[in-house]
Amino acid sequence: MSQHSAPTRRQALKVLGTPLMLPLGGTAVGSLLTACGGGGSDSPAPVASFASASFVSMAAPSLAAPADMAKTLVNSTLMVKFSDDSSQGFSLSYAPFFTTGDLVPDGKGGTVLAGGYVDFAGKPIVDATVAGKERQYFSDSPDGTSLLKLDNPTVTGIKGKAVFAVVQFEYTTWAQDGKTDMYGKLPSPIAVLTLDQDPSTGKLSLVKYHNVDTAPAMGLWITCGSSLSPWGTHLSSEEYEPDAFTIANNTMFKAYSQNLFGDATKANPYHYGHLPEVTVNPDGTGSIKKHYCLGRISHELIQVMPDNRTAIMGDDATNGGFFMFVADKEKDLSSGSLYVAKFGAGFSLDPAAAGAPISWIKLGSATSAEIKALADTVKPTDIMDVSTTDPKDATFTKIWLSGKTQWVRLKPGMEKAAAFLETHRYAALVGGTMAFTKMEGTTVNIKDKVAYSALQNMQSSMVKGNAANNPDYPVSIDKALNAGGVLAHTLSTGQKDTAGAAINSDWVPSVTKALLIGEDLAAADALGNLANPDKIGAPDNLKFSEKLRTLFIGEDSSYHVNNFLWAYNVDTKVLSRVASMPSGAEATGLGVVDDLNGWTYITANFQHPGDWITNAAGTGLHDKVKATLDPLVRANYKDRFGAQVGYLTGAITSVNLTKKSV
Repeated sequence: MSQHSAPTRRQALKVLGTPLMLPLGGTAVGSLLTACGGGGSDSPAPVASFASASFVSMAAPSLAAPADMAKTLVNSTLMVKFSDDSSQGFSLSYAPFFTTGDLVPDGKGGTVLAGGYVDFAGKPIVDATVAGKERQYFSDSPDGTSLLKLDNPTVTGIKGKAVFAVVQFEYTTWAQDGKTDMYGKLPSPIAVLTLDQDPSTGKLSLVKYHNVDTAPAMGLWITCGSSLSPWGTHLSSEEYEPDAFTIANNTMFKAYSQNLFGDATKANPYHYGHLPEVTVNPDGTGSIKKHYCLGRISHELIQVMPDNRTAIMGDDATNGGFFMFVADKEKDLSSGSLYVAKFGAGFSLDPAAAGAPISWIKLGSATSAEIKALADTVKPTDIMDVSTTDPKDATFTKIWLSGKTQWVRLKPGMEKAAAFLETHRYAALVGGTMAFTKMEGTTVNIKDKVAYSALQNMQSSMVKGNAANNPDYPVSIDKALNAGGVLAHTLSTGQKDTAGAAINSDWVPSVTKALLIGEDLAAADALGNLANPDKIGAPDNLKFSEKLRTLFIGEDSSYHVNNFLWAYNVDTKVLSRVASMPSGAEATGLGVVDDLNGWTYITANFQHPGDWITNAAGTGLHDKVKATLDPLVRANYKDRFGAQVGYLTGAITSVNLTKKSV
């Protein structure tokens, strides 16, 4: 870059109050500035300001280019329109920070295994399933990622500006023998990355990887999606809370306890299924606390509203609910009130329909400390009686849980313990609409006061006549929609709960309607897709960009041969395919930061590449591609044991949303 270009560019950024940029993958920013008039004078030139942005969709990869199906492919373009009606297109690409299983810098002159598992004492957990090749377990499933900055970073060795990322690892699929299923059997690691941000290009380079000590949270179990809180902390998740009533027969949870504590019976199920929060420290380390008062549900990804108090929550379960938490104090999730939604008539898959009204049942109010104390001491049978067969006793109530019927009876005085430790059962008992299947990511469009929720699938408990469906719930559809969809929730003020008490929030979901839905195919297409590849399929991660007016959607699909990352412009209603993940991999770690030191970033990870779905009949999702793609995926990602953490970036030039008049 020329000596004159850099100050001219900085001056241009000052003119535009909150500049919008994408980071640069190469080194072509100098030529861009020269073309715009930089290089002859230090005086600021007039600028045309950013007006709008849109994405030009890329084609889905095919076997015509097998290598494209076996990697993260980004062939989309970001089109930027300026206030003078001119526009500029920027080709995008993908830049990984690391592949799990890499040795990465620990910031102390040594290295650490990316995605590596450790026990409660911080010692490596060793995979000994292949004699003579013992190695530390590492994850193939990075998930939730938050990108942030601090005002006073103290990490040494930074040449530009320090930026931090928090990355969590959901699970690992297989031990290295390729036969031992490891899902849910290892304590989920979570790491703080210190990244060096080049101020002239926006490029991010990893300089330090720090494993957060999860012992204060009693370890973490199956951390899935995440969000960045408005106050700059990482809000994690614990998915699929272990059922305390059947824990004695849960071999997965026993293996988890053994790997974490060295004791198969030590882990307490009531310590898991909660909301962990990670705070990044200026030195690139992190601390963690677990909030026990947001309900013990299948936490997937919560979204805190701009009031710093109201959170809506995905519930990645069959017979799941829609939950809301309103904190007592701003920027503090350690106490507050928990609610479950009760839906009225009108739920529809038609985006043009009026939608279904929502009322809210208050489940209770509590502090994290008091629920943690209950979790430490109570047994499930202290809270309620549960029967899997009809006891023919009117004091029991029939509910639906995880696709099956149960009969429950609350013990006297145990309402609070039930609300926060047996949330699914209690929410059903008091009349919450526990009808959804796999409600995953949540996010918010602040300007329009609309929140969004992803339904990975609309199956079983949502389908009329299915054994998992409660016919009394108004949320039901005539037949399954495997490809799922995205719901939009109107956010309102002045709402009251079903008991008539005011809800202390101006961001309460009041009406739900369909925004986008996928399309199941009657028969697999030529590639093997079971859902239309030009529409969303099994949406999972959701993030909204206020600047771009765009809803980003990441897929976790058993119906698309490659999972995609989509961009949906809420003004133009245009859906664009932005990226394609390696075949067999899920799109995870989606995050959007509109302005981080003058640059915009879209984080994107993937997990379990080459996790093939096949069957003997030849009708499995990947039957037509596995033979060709498996060796390619194995070559790219450590024999399928590795996965990547990274971000979308400019392929040739950085995206500069200021334009000088020439």
